[in-house]
Amino acid sequence: QVQLVESGGGLVQAGGSLRLSCAASGRALISLRMAWFRQAPGKEREFVATIDWSGGNTYYADSVKGRFTISRDNAKNTVYLQMNSLKLEDTAVYYCAARSGLGHTPRIAMDEYDYWGQGTQVTVSS
Repeated sequence: QVQLVESGGGLVQAGGSLRLSCAASGRALISLRMAWFRQAPGKEREFVATIDWSGGNTYYADSVKGRFTISRDNAKNTVYLQMNSLKLEDTAVYYCAARSGLGHTPRIAMDEYDYWGQGTQVTVSS
């Protein structure tokens, strides 16, 4: 079993930045592909970014490309999502997700991930 705990959410003005963290336990992070998803009020959960086990391959949703950066520190068992130039439409609950596997193919569907955190709220104000 893998436990994921997100942190770093909060209230930020449009144009500002936040860094989310996802701490993993129960299994070495190096064996996992990690991802961030988000769910805005009244909308379905959507893919944001994913990173392979090595950190060498990343993939982003078009809506966040160039503004968000996913990274990982396997020694600390932690994955990060640096969010810059935040927009009102980035307001959502952000979820960390994990799946076993050492492949490099991006995985962007929710059902491809086995483990989920409880989420952290990000609110962008004008």
